[in-house]
Amino acid sequence: MSQDPGEAEPLAEGTLISHLLELRTRLLRSLLAAAVVFVPLAFFQNQLFTLVARPLLDKLPEGTSLIATSVVAPFMAPLKLSIVAALFIAMPFVLYQVWAFVAPGLYRHERRFALPLFLSSVLLFYVGVAFAYYVVFPLMFAFLTSTTPDGVQMMTDISSYLDFVLLLFFAFGVAFEVPVAVVLLAATGLVKVESLKKHRGYVLLGIFIVAAILTPPDAVSQSFMAIPMYVLYELGILFAQYLVRQRAADKARHEAAHPGE
Repeated sequence: MSQDPGEAEPLAEGTLISHLLELRTRLLRSLLAAAVVFVPLAFFQNQLFTLVARPLLDKLPEGTSLIATSVVAPFMAPLKLSIVAALFIAMPFVLYQVWAFVAPGLYRHERRFALPLFLSSVLLFYVGVAFAYYVVFPLMFAFLTSTTPDGVQMMTDISSYLDFVLLLFFAFGVAFEVPVAVVLLAATGLVKVESLKKHRGYVLLGIFIVAAILTPPDAVSQSFMAIPMYVLYELGILFAQYLVRQRAADKARHEAAHPGE
């Protein structure tokens, strides 16, 4: 049965204890999912590390390799990567648990708006990570290895490399969330779509500044973060325009069906 936008809708209620118990259950399920994914990854942690290191290994000069400057690094770096990868793979299930906990407290029209935005944010994060690995890393490491001075042999520590690529994975994943941020700003009324259009120049400058901070100091990696971010910003404006028009149309239909309210 359909419900008018202005009609009051009852929300699921419960005691504080019941909410805490449900939260505990959701957290335990999330941890269990991550643990289940971690077990097989731990058996293949060295192969997993080699896979993540492949973009740099392919660009290193012949006869060079990654090195370990700590006694425990050959074990701890792949183990750390396995833990992070387990959380990364299990994240859709973890986020589903978050959604299942929050959704009962939302109105139906809020769920219709929040669920697509929620799913889009997850997908865009994965796309950002894949873009970094398959597009940015090969070009960036090719540039960085080519700039090595004569007489200097590039031999990167595996722990430093892992911290570096994990930071970039996260940075590109978050950077690809720009459309979601734009839509949220427009949907909540914090920023008007016209203002988003008007200040494109400032946004572009800010994007390049952020990209310069998050990426290595070379124009290649900076551009490969900034350009997609700006394209996604424009897509976010398009989605925000569509959302605003839909809301205006829904409000007009409701006012026509219920005059005087």
